[in-house]
Amino acid sequence: MEHTSLKQRAAEYRRALAALSDTRQPADLRREALHAAMNEIRVLPVPQEVEGASEALRAVLGGSADTIIRSLAVGGLIRAELFYLGTHVREEELTVGAVHPLLHCEVDPCWSPEELTRAVQYGILATGSVDTVATMGEMIDLVLHGNVALLVDGTLAGFRINLASPSGRSVEEPKTEPVLRGPREGFIESLDTNLSLVRRYLRTPYLTTQELILGRSTQSRVMIVYLCDVAVPALVQEVRRRLEEVKIEAVVDSAYLEELIEDNPFSLFPQVQNTERPDTVVANILEGRVAILMDRSPSALIVPVTAWSFLQASEDYYERYPIATFLRLLRFALAGLALIGPAFWIAIVSYHQELLPTSLLLSVVAAREGIPFPVLVEGLLMELFFEALREAGVRLPRAVGQAVSIVGALVLGEAAVQAGIVSAPMVIVVATTGIASFAMPRFNFGIALRLLRLGLMILSGFLGMFGLLMGLLWLLYHLSALRSFGVPYLQPIAPLTLSDLKDSLVRLPQWLMDRRPDTLHVLDRRRRRANLRPRPPGGRSHQ
Repeated sequence: MEHTSLKQRAAEYRRALAALSDTRQPADLRREALHAAMNEIRVLPVPQEVEGASEALRAVLGGSADTIIRSLAVGGLIRAELFYLGTHVREEELTVGAVHPLLHCEVDPCWSPEELTRAVQYGILATGSVDTVATMGEMIDLVLHGNVALLVDGTLAGFRINLASPSGRSVEEPKTEPVLRGPREGFIESLDTNLSLVRRYLRTPYLTTQELILGRSTQSRVMIVYLCDVAVPALVQEVRRRLEEVKIEAVVDSAYLEELIEDNPFSLFPQVQNTERPDTVVANILEGRVAILMDRSPSALIVPVTAWSFLQASEDYYERYPIATFLRLLRFALAGLALIGPAFWIAIVSYHQELLPTSLLLSVVAAREGIPFPVLVEGLLMELFFEALREAGVRLPRAVGQAVSIVGALVLGEAAVQAGIVSAPMVIVVATTGIASFAMPRFNFGIALRLLRLGLMILSGFLGMFGLLMGLLWLLYHLSALRSFGVPYLQPIAPLTLSDLKDSLVRLPQWLMDRRPDTLHVLDRRRRRANLRPRPPGGRSHQ
């Protein structure tokens, strides 16, 4: 009598759905009654009779305009129904692979439920993937995920036909992480495609994935990806535990997860790295880290990370090591300039003029003659103006945005100097600092430096060099106490790990990086490499 119970539950769901418009009852009670009716339907098994399951699916899914319900007779004898979303399913493949075989197959009315179930799953349907479904909750979810639900009278379960229509853009180079040399592939909004891009690099049976469903309304697929013979099991378990604790209404993008699983959500610094490049994900997985991929999101998450990870670019590993080391050291210097440049200038000009050479001091005094604002206000005005130009350039169309940023900076900056609102040295300092901030490979790390720069400017404006040093000491204390999934944020510098310095501040040759980072305490610390010894000078003669 399972179909009778389902029909009763379907009627209760319809009544609860109709009661949503009844304003005489509190909204919370109406919503809870609807959810309770849905939960009662979801836990029931799929009955052998189509009637009860069909009533339940029609009640739950039939109210949507894109839901298609198709009734047919298997072999002209047995009742069957197909449920699917017309916007997610390829109609031609459904007709060829499911509808036509079901209508024109030969069935025996004397078959037992087991025989009929095996015949439908393995012998009748001509599609690539057909699975059995045991509960009504699974039937509802598979339709919402773009699959086709098939109910056949007399079978032991329902059936899932995988005919979801792939939609979205094609694989292309990420706009936010361009490279001069290296792969041009980037993640897209399809989890299956993104996972296939990772597997194209890592063709090993040790590449392991774990899938979760997060978000009550979105039912978002999330995949944990790692190497089981390298990554620490405790790290994988911690990642899964934090993801399972995410209990929210919707998970629209991986950025939602990033904010909910990080160690210190009140810190300005990111503790989870996001990237759209498959090669970056693969490189981190090979080091023993864990990647998190999500359906409908082109950004993968990588944990754990350190501060130095956000100052490393993909070109560091595609260029020769002297060039990569120079570029990396230049990037570190620019990060320091982007953080303390304006604050240092404000402290010097306001309180410590004796540190400037006489000729430079005279030039600064002459440039500031007639400026109505103190140095601090002048610097804050220029910083806010520069940030406004940057934001306008991002929000406008690409062809117009670049023109607005360049023309606005040149014209308005020159006009502000001629009008006597700001001084020319402050324009130079802010522009140089802005250029330095553009060199940050990761946007979230760069914007953290930009926000901290404003705080250091205020401290320098009120307390001079003492305020700047106090701000830097607080920042150093905060970074030293920060963790990313238990890993110190400043490691291998603090605490010092000598073996990991070869790929932090500098990048040594590939043939010297034969061990994985000790920071992660991986299962297999030694990389399996061959032919990594340097060749003798001059090489071998070909004559």
